Amino acid sequence: MFWVLALLSSFIVLSGDVIVLSEGASSRPHHINVGAIFSLSTLYGQVADIAMKAAEDDVNSDPTFLNGSKLRILMYDAKRNGFLSIMKALQFMETDSVAIIGPQTSIMAHVLSYLGNELNVPMCSFTALDPTLSPLQFPFFVQTAPSDLFLMRAVAEMITYYGWSDVIALYNDDDNSRNGVTSLGDELEGRRCKISYKAVLPLDVVIGSPREIVDELVKIQGMESRVIIVNTFPKTGRMIFKEAKRLGMMGRGYVWIATTWMTSLLDSANPLSLPKVAKSLTGVLTLRIHTPESRKKRDFAARWKKLSNGTVGLNVYGLYAYDTVWIIARAVKSLLDSGANISFSSDSRLNHLKGGTLNLAALSMFDQGQQFLDYIVETKMSGVTGPVEFLPDRSMIQPAYDIINVVGDGLRQIGYWSNHSGLSVIPPELLFSKPSNRSSSNQHLKNVTWPGGGSVTPRGWVFPNNGRRLRIGVPNRASFKDFVSKVNGSNQIDGYSINVFEAAVKLLSYPVPHEFVLFGDGLKNPNYNDLVNNLTTGVFDAVVGDIAIVTKRTRIVDFTQPYIESGLVVVAPVTKLNDTPWAFLRPFTPPMWAVTAAFFLIVGSVIWILEHRINDEFRGPPRRQIVTILWFSFSTMFFSHRENTVSTLGRIVLLIWLFVVLIITSSYTASLTSILTVQQLNSPIKGVDTLISSSGRVGFQVGSYAENYMIDELNIARSRLVALGSPKEYATALQNGTVAAIVDERPYVDLFLSEFCGFAIRGQEFTRSGWGFAFPRDSPLAVDMSTAILGLSETGKLQKIHDKWLSKSNCSNVNGSASDDDPEQLKLRSFWGLFLLCGIACFIALFIYFFKIVRDFCNHHKKPEEEEATVPSPEVSRSKTLQTFLAYFDEKEAESSRRLKRKRNDDLSLKSS
Repeated sequence: MFWVLALLSSFIVLSGDVIVLSEGASSRPHHINVGAIFSLSTLYGQVADIAMKAAEDDVNSDPTFLNGSKLRILMYDAKRNGFLSIMKALQFMETDSVAIIGPQTSIMAHVLSYLGNELNVPMCSFTALDPTLSPLQFPFFVQTAPSDLFLMRAVAEMITYYGWSDVIALYNDDDNSRNGVTSLGDELEGRRCKISYKAVLPLDVVIGSPREIVDELVKIQGMESRVIIVNTFPKTGRMIFKEAKRLGMMGRGYVWIATTWMTSLLDSANPLSLPKVAKSLTGVLTLRIHTPESRKKRDFAARWKKLSNGTVGLNVYGLYAYDTVWIIARAVKSLLDSGANISFSSDSRLNHLKGGTLNLAALSMFDQGQQFLDYIVETKMSGVTGPVEFLPDRSMIQPAYDIINVVGDGLRQIGYWSNHSGLSVIPPELLFSKPSNRSSSNQHLKNVTWPGGGSVTPRGWVFPNNGRRLRIGVPNRASFKDFVSKVNGSNQIDGYSINVFEAAVKLLSYPVPHEFVLFGDGLKNPNYNDLVNNLTTGVFDAVVGDIAIVTKRTRIVDFTQPYIESGLVVVAPVTKLNDTPWAFLRPFTPPMWAVTAAFFLIVGSVIWILEHRINDEFRGPPRRQIVTILWFSFSTMFFSHRENTVSTLGRIVLLIWLFVVLIITSSYTASLTSILTVQQLNSPIKGVDTLISSSGRVGFQVGSYAENYMIDELNIARSRLVALGSPKEYATALQNGTVAAIVDERPYVDLFLSEFCGFAIRGQEFTRSGWGFAFPRDSPLAVDMSTAILGLSETGKLQKIHDKWLSKSNCSNVNGSASDDDPEQLKLRSFWGLFLLCGIACFIALFIYFFKIVRDFCNHHKKPEEEEATVPSPEVSRSKTLQTFLAYFDEKEAESSRRLKRKRNDDLSLKSS
């Protein structure tokens, strides 16, 4: 901004000479100046200085690259002083520099970028990676290494991968560290994690003693979270871990994640001293910007020892320093090859500031600055860091990090992170060509050696070491005290829910110091929503009791795994149905009885038709034949005694009918047995649907969520609802008709029915939920307690606690239920297929029988020749034929055969005579 430029310019004191700007120069420059601002006493400054000089030499070693021009890197040692950095940046503006490499820190990047914007001079930094250095605000500032936004995303995904939810951030109070931690907080929030404490240290440059560090570490020791993110610089980082080790914070249970400063420190350390340094940092996780293996990288690493004279080792920022020089060199080449001149001019907006002792004309504007910036961000090359290319938002392509575990003998790589595929044990360059897969099942890292030498992932938290026990709120109930109650004459809390909680706590691998605090006056049941809300205000650290897990509550707290199923049910007065001498009729519905009886008659009639002409048992007076039909039909189960007395067709029909009868009889027997052994109950209330449609009043338990549920979800008028406070009030209200039914949770109802008889649950549960223990959002204790509850269930301990408190009954049946249609009754629709089968068999048998008898009748009763000569009227003929057929049908088959035989003999005698 212009005011910044004016303010900074006030520090330039006029010298005796006036620098003349090269305006409109047409000749190719002999030297092209590039400024560099680093603190050479720092690790980053030392490595950058060596790498940039090597890059400068490599660019100038080929005279044809810039067609005779030379690239000149003007390194300035800022001595870790912000004021000197500003001064030198202004001097670079006087010396016609086409770009500035740096500054080293984000603090100075924010300030000096205003100069670059004003004077069109690009600034390229590979160390000032603050995520807030936006190209929209600072268009002439270019980050030539991946932004710390991706670094913090990688850290957040590591935290999620290991299942931690709360972390502590330890950082310096400078732009780069502070804004990086802010980005980490944003990334964690999207993953339902958070930074529970921010430990802020003074600037790296001003820390002279460990006192401030020790103060923060002591605070951290007393906190819950044991996952500590250290986002700082090598100098401060060394002091942090030295003091942490002295305080015993490098042992089991702690998790330390250091950002890229640690790998830079260890990569640049003397190889002989590295094992000693690594041993003191065993278990720490750290990251390094990933640079894929290549021949260029290996060749440069091989040259490093000679370039550095063994003073400092090569780290990843040395590689980016080298590539940054080449980015600028290629942009210079593109600018010169385009035919553009490199020229500088005065800033016309400074003219009104003339006068006084300020030499503002010395600040020159790079005329081709915008074009040169475009060439920089359009760079596409293969460098020692791998492919170099900028995306439209100015970020580097394919950002990735190595994930390193510091172990006793050095560094061990356990995986990678890339913005493309997340966590992986496969190098990112092998995954970039494949579709992105960020699913949790595709995220992998190798095993880690944690602080203290353990291989089991730390849970990441402990109870705060502040001497305070967990305050656990429990409802001070006035009724149903089997779940939660205060033991008379003491401060002890007991009950089913309390026993489950204590048993689960015993399964945890760590102690949970706690105390129970009653909520409510004990005269009436407390409001459970108010009880749960006290978790959000910090009144309680947890809530234990008969707490229903409902949607409204899950929005503000975390619940454990349910330890008992619970849903709303309807309970109403009932009467018994099986205390009657006619109970044996109940297995069949009336239509079933009617159809079954009809088929007995139908089958008997079919058998009579089939057997009448051939079976003496089916002949005789009509009364006798009717009795035979009925007896034969209803004695089907004794068919084996009669199998030799019926024809083949009759036998087939009887076999099919016997099959049908056996199935129906067995079903009848099973249904009747169930009816006589299980009480069948009756009530005008059949379930929640009839309760809604009725106009009767409905009771509910004081403090239960059932009241709001019936109003909001079932649309039952509030005027119909009656609050009841105890099981005795339940029974009284149901018996005297004050309420038609009561809606409550299943565990309460089961306990009520175990004590009071004459009531039953009507219909099914119409909500599905459970009871759990409530904890503040994202509490790690909720997860561990859920695991413990599952352990209780698997071992049977949970059932034993249930049986101890809730398995008791004073009634012979406490859970009877019935619907509008008795579920034990056998309905016609369940057997129509069998009846259809039997009917078809009867029809086919009758068809075959009548076909045969008609055929025999036609063959046996031919008209004599003398009768054929006389033609009677059609009516007389039909009547006589029908009478003859009926007589033939009623005639026993043996007699018909004998008569037919005599007739044939007579015919033969007549012919022979």
